[in-house]
Amino acid sequence: MSRTPDTWILTASCPSILGTVDAVTRYLFEQGCYVTEHHSFDDRLSARFFIRIEFRQPETFAELDFRDGLAARVASFGMDFELTPPNYRSKVVIMVSKADHCLNDLLYRQRIGQLPMDVVAVVSNHPDLEPLARWHDIPYHHFPLDPADKPAQERKVMQVIADTGAELVILARYMQVLSPELCRKLDGWAINIHHSLLPGFKGAKPYHQAYEKGVKLVGATAHYINNDLDEGPIIAQGVEPVDHSHYPEDLIAKGRDIECLTLAKAVGYHIERRVFLNASRTVVL
Repeated sequence: MSRTPDTWILTASCPSILGTVDAVTRYLFEQGCYVTEHHSFDDRLSARFFIRIEFRQPETFAELDFRDGLAARVASFGMDFELTPPNYRSKVVIMVSKADHCLNDLLYRQRIGQLPMDVVAVVSNHPDLEPLARWHDIPYHHFPLDPADKPAQERKVMQVIADTGAELVILARYMQVLSPELCRKLDGWAINIHHSLLPGFKGAKPYHQAYEKGVKLVGATAHYINNDLDEGPIIAQGVEPVDHSHYPEDLIAKGRDIECLTLAKAVGYHIERRVFLNASRTVVL
């Protein structure tokens, strides 16, 4: 899935009520809008309805009038909606430590236009990746972590996020556990990536542990962060088969590739407004 550059995006959610699809699509028809993509989902367990529509505007189109009219039309449904204009680019802050593969991949995809976003800052607890950020002409903020005063470092991180107007934070192999306070502030708009191995190998050298157990699958999970470590709502996952011929360094290499692809996919879904939070899960349309 990829967004057409000249289309508006309309996303909405509400309780499951008869007539929700008609309310939205009929309004678009009445306004002379041409629908190019339409996905909806009704969750019978949570009794919530979700819809995402891309459309082309007519020659005469007033965004404020459109918003006001739609708000009046869907008010009785208790529907919340968001309207994203054509060619919109999300402002993004990327957090990293020492591993460069995910950062390099995201910056490349931004540069070639595959991910319609503007990385406005890179933040790290180490100085190692500053040359990579500078090569892309992106400000790099090195905030060393003092274990005795972690809140001070996180306040600096939040200041960068606030000053840049970032709408999305990406933890691209940022190897620090965020505090509950920072998790609450970033809830729903910060994406993390980590390896996915079965069994779940924790601690140092997980791929070496996986090799010793003879794993047959390696993978990665991209999810929104919350206060439960690596257990936030999942956006995307990737998996690849491996066998006895894969040594630890082979598993690590394959894991890096899967992490890059899975994180890029999750970021793309988010900035194209395809992800809806549904309690502790996500709906991806």
